[in-house]
Amino acid sequence: MGMMSSVLTIAGSDSGGGAGVQADLKTFAVYGMHGLSAIAALTAQNTQGVRAVHVPPVAFLRAQIDALFEDFQIEAVKIGMLASAEVVEVVADALTRHRPKHVVLDPVMIASSGARLLDGGALNVLRKKLFPLATVLTPNIPEAELLLDRKIADADAASRALDELLALGPQAVLLKGGHLDEGDSVVDRLAEGRQRVEFRHPRLDQQGHGTGCTLSSAIAASLASGMNLREVCEDAIDYVFGALKRAYHPGRGQLAVLDHLWRR
Repeated sequence: MGMMSSVLTIAGSDSGGGAGVQADLKTFAVYGMHGLSAIAALTAQNTQGVRAVHVPPVAFLRAQIDALFEDFQIEAVKIGMLASAEVVEVVADALTRHRPKHVVLDPVMIASSGARLLDGGALNVLRKKLFPLATVLTPNIPEAELLLDRKIADADAASRALDELLALGPQAVLLKGGHLDEGDSVVDRLAEGRQRVEFRHPRLDQQGHGTGCTLSSAIAASLASGMNLREVCEDAIDYVFGALKRAYHPGRGQLAVLDHLWRR
């Protein structure tokens, strides 16, 4: 019997269970993949916000990643919160050595609560070292603004941003549109080579937690199964839309937690 395909998340742990590694592993399971995790950061957070962030020694992060690649058949890697330049360097070095087939890079810089999750020194290292390794980059509008150092105020600016982000090295970019005011719709934009695709969904009156983590994990899991990127992104966006539509409130804060198991 052959080895089961695995998907690895390198990201931060959310003690509240709604985002980060916890959301990633739930998503991998829904997509029928064995989920692996290398913890790049620990957060003290709940549905009201992030209280504290602890970054473990980078040698331990390197040991986690190497141990997983030595044993498992890893078809795709999802990268989430990497809090410092040193962490980014370690992850980039590990991916260069192990060469996974697919890398989904979610450049987590700002939490849903507004907390900054990436220090200033890490931004340039992220652009230089990790972007060229990415199969697909999945920023939201505020993250794209930080990466490009300019405002993205409308649909035309978002379309231009796709080209600029693509020029930074990833094979494709999925620019999430939830923060952009486009009326009653949310428009997510995919750029892959010269191809441009828009995915539209009705805007939900729900402040969700972990939507970006879940989307990038769904993309990684589907890429691991061999689907093409356009189909992967369309399906992943549909999955997150359904999970957000059925989101629930386990805590006292305004942030809802996605119902990751709605498809089961």
